[in-house]
Amino acid sequence: MAMCTMIAEQIQIAGSGKGRQDWFELAQAYVSYDHPFHAPLEHALNIDFVNEAQGPGARVAVELSVASARALVDAIQRVLAQAEARGHLEEEDVTGEATVPLSSSAG
Repeated sequence: MAMCTMIAEQIQIAGSGKGRQDWFELAQAYVSYDHPFHAPLEHALNIDFVNEAQGPGARVAVELSVASARALVDAIQRVLAQAEARGHLEEEDVTGEATVPLSSSAG
């Protein structure tokens, strides 16, 4: 019998998520590697995008295989690197407010 890993982390984020009813502001993400609820895997990389202040309806959950999670991380890194190289990426604080374009923050 497989044991729970209890590997989990919470981070503050800024963004939007599409829930059952409508779009909502994201404030937290919970990332874990443990038993999934739905995916047919023994363990998965689980991500819950939430806004706790808006209750249980403000949640988007994903469960990914290890290979899929790694591919997603790599794709995110590649896209952000391209955006930064082209001067489109702005550094943001956790509230989502743009602070300084990354190209001018090297000083």
